[in-house]
Amino acid sequence: MIILKRTTSEDKSFYELTEFLDKELRNRYGSTQEEFDQFNMMINLDTVVIAYENNKAIGCGCFKVIEDDTVELKRMFVEAAHRGKGIAVAIIKELEVWAGEIGFSSIVLETGTLQPEAIQLYHKQGYHIIPNYGPFIGNELSVCMKKSLVNSK
Repeated sequence: MIILKRTTSEDKSFYELTEFLDKELRNRYGSTQEEFDQFNMMINLDTVVIAYENNKAIGCGCFKVIEDDTVELKRMFVEAAHRGKGIAVAIIKELEVWAGEIGFSSIVLETGTLQPEAIQLYHKQGYHIIPNYGPFIGNELSVCMKKSLVNSK
């Protein structure tokens, strides 16, 4: 049984899982990942979700505010051995509910062209591709997506 826990970026399990995520991203993108690392620093966040199975942290995600009505989904990760079991979907849904509870109406994200499985996952969850925003404008490795939280309940 999967347990979802709302926590903060200070949670040791979040730190450990994002270390695995960073390693995986470096394996996929090589040295080009270094330019993205600066956008992946998640400190002092109160909006982290961690998935546990048998008291072991196996997945995570978080969001941060980027506009008055919009949050950005960040640091989504599920350990490889646990993928394909709906854990990422559960984390995404929990983060969307949480963002909606505190008054946000939309959620955006950035993923990479070398992560087709992530793009597919987000499409299935109702996200659509938008023009790259903020620091991702002009980056050919970035894919930005958005979802309205208003009618997604």
